[in-house]
Amino acid sequence: MKSFLKLTYMELKLQLREPVALFFTLAFPVMVMVLFGFIFGNEAEELLGGYGQVDLSVPGYIGMVVGTIGMLSIPTTLANYRELGILRRLRATPLGSSPVLWSQVAAQVLMTAAGIILLFIAGLAIFDLRIPNGNLAIVPAILLSAFSFFAVGFVLAGVMPSARTAQAVGMAIFYPMLFLSGAAMPRYIMPDFVQQIAGLLPLTHVVILIEDLWLKGTWNLTSVAVVAVVLILGLVISRFTFRWE
Repeated sequence: MKSFLKLTYMELKLQLREPVALFFTLAFPVMVMVLFGFIFGNEAEELLGGYGQVDLSVPGYIGMVVGTIGMLSIPTTLANYRELGILRRLRATPLGSSPVLWSQVAAQVLMTAAGIILLFIAGLAIFDLRIPNGNLAIVPAILLSAFSFFAVGFVLAGVMPSARTAQAVGMAIFYPMLFLSGAAMPRYIMPDFVQQIAGLLPLTHVVILIEDLWLKGTWNLTSVAVVAVVLILGLVISRFTFRWE
């Protein structure tokens, strides 16, 4: 356990030394929220159930944090470690493979939490964010979503030959999902056929899952199923595709 904690601490320190990763994980979602918040405001509207535009957009920004870490941070980091021979050397230590991989997951969970906390701090300070009461089920929903995208990140890390390729492919997959899923802009402003396409994307179901819990306190079982299936498939595929060297 002590070794696992030390590895997690090391991973966090390395994350904090990467300005690009920090920007996209922590700063970019806050910047998007502030930008759209200043454009549309956050005045409570009766048609929106007494919420403002920023209040309704928070689940999407949480999905943005989850997707950024899963699709960009994890595959790039692990592919870079493999290129540099770090994974091979860590695996050869008495620690074994499990603490190495779980420390990466733990560090990314903490980074996800930090990104979400920054969103709340900025929302409260700038837009007087309205946080619905009693919807603590949003916490396990975020964890389920995070683990689902982390599993996809491990798949990408395993099949991509280099860190640069992992980053490029991750961005090519993630950014279309980001703009179609409702994470960056509301889905209801999109044409119907675009919304139908968006319904096929896992990030859309992450946003819907968190959205329903955030605003209604109810679980969207379809989205739970989609996110869970992505998690299971990611774990199974990464078991066969992940490479240490």
